[in-house]
Parts: sequence; structure tokens; C-alpha cells
Amino acid sequence: MQIVTDSGTDTSFTHQQMREFKVHVVPLIVTLGNKSYREGIDIQPDAFYDLLDAAEDLPVTSQPAAGEFALLYRELAKTDPDILSIHISSGLSGTVNAAMAGAAMVPEANVTVVDTKTLSVPSGWQVEAAARALKAGWNREQVLTLLEKIGGAVDVLYTLKELKYLIHGGRISHLKGLLASVLNIKPIIGVEKVRGTYVTLGQARSFGNAIKGAVEQVSRRVGEGVALRAQVVHAANPEGAQQLMEGIARQFKVDWLPVRQLSLVLGAHVGRSMVGVCFVPAEKFPAL
Repeated sequence: MQIVTDSGTDTSFTHQQMREFKVHVVPLIVTLGNKSYREGIDIQPDAFYDLLDAAEDLPVTSQPAAGEFALLYRELAKTDPDILSIHISSGLSGTVNAAMAGAAMVPEANVTVVDTKTLSVPSGWQVEAAARALKAGWNREQVLTLLEKIGGAVDVLYTLKELKYLIHGGRISHLKGLLASVLNIKPIIGVEKVRGTYVTLGQARSFGNAIKGAVEQVSRRVGEGVALRAQVVHAANPEGAQQLMEGIARQFKVDWLPVRQLSLVLGAHVGRSMVGVCFVPAEKFPAL
């Protein structure tokens, strides 16, 4: 069985591991000005944020076309018709629907589409877990049960300095976002697990206090002193990422995964300041 995912899942796999575990990535697309870029192919994150800072227009993002998924499924089915297609939340992107439509075009492929109900690093954790489980000989049903367990156990929190990108992308209401911008409020945002949409968990008047608030949210969700598996992610804000790591490390014993830079297409909705953390009590994450 092979795995298909999208560039918004933010795995920590190297290119060599992608080949080893048979993981194939379909790029999301961001349009800035009059030019569209396929993530990881036409543009890299650092160059994107430089363009974003200089742009007069705000970016527009889009999921891959169903036909692009169909082309990949058809090619993969030549060697193995069983495909697990794992994608960012249908509550925040049309990628799941595009993958399902693409699968319907390729009857020779046996495609199972998985909606992770989240995005970025927690979606990436599901991709990596599925890849390792398949390599260990697990069957499709066992892997799907594993992904459901991980999705239910893992949490993610984000905070950021500016709201204009979230407002423009429709991820928060225009009126609420405008009021928050005027008041210079920094939100603490999570992803709820039923529909996979953003939810506001708190707010602060400064970015430093928002990071402290994010650490407090971690404590509320897992309890004091719990050993964690965690990974910090940022758009283009390594200083903020380090600050968040230090705040969490002061309160928890943490098995850290390497800091990950956010998918630039997701970054188009938050701007360069965003920092976040994906975390789970270590005892609740299956060893693979």
C-alpha cells in the first residue's frame, strides 16, 4: 500500500524517507499577485514570505485539482492499487473533496481518503504513523484505527501577531477579526476535532503573553507534570518558536521532535509571525 498526502500535512520525513515509506505529496497552490506557485516545486517558504511582505495584494490559496489526484492515483495503481490518501481538514480546505473526486476517476485504484480533521504537524504525525505502520505489515483497518486514535489524542495550539491574513482568508469572521485588530489582540487558536475547524481558546494583548497563554492551555489539556511528545512549528518566526519551546520545557518533560517550518500555503493564512505546538501525553502516542 502506498500513501498520498498534500503539502499542508507538514511531515518531518526527509526526501529519502518519503521514498523509503512510499509517501507521495501533491502540492497545494498559493497565488500572489498574478502568479501561482506550487508549494515545494515553484517556491520555498523563505522566498515566499519575502514576496508576501512586499506584495500589495493579499494571497489566495487553493487545493490541487481533482484531476491532479487522479493522475497520481492512476500512476501508482500500476504498481499497487491500494492507496491511503491522508489530507488536511475538510473543515479548512477543499483538499479532501478533491482527493475523493480524483479517486472516483480511477476505478482501478483502491483509494481510501482520510480526513485528519486538523492540519500541519498533527496531520503530518498521522502520515508518518501510517507510513511506519504499513512498513511494519499492518493492514488497512489497523492503520485507520491507529489514525483515529492519534487524531483523538493529539492537540495543537497556535498564536500570531497579525490577523489580516486570517480575516482575508475567511478563517475568522471579518467583524470579529477587525475588532481584534483594532484592539491589538493576539488570539490563541486550536482546531476542534468534530469538524476540524479553528476555535479561539484565549487571547492576549501582547505576543509574549499569548505564548504564555498557549503554555497555560497545554497545562489545562494534559495536566501538570505530564511527559509530552511535542513539536513546535512556525511560519517564519524562529525566535517565537524558541520562546514557545522554552515556556513548555519549563513545565514539562518533553520528547521534542525537530522544529518544523509551516507549509507556506498555510502560512499564507497567518503571516510570518505564527508559532504553534503540536502535543500529546507521551503515554497516549503509540510507539512504532
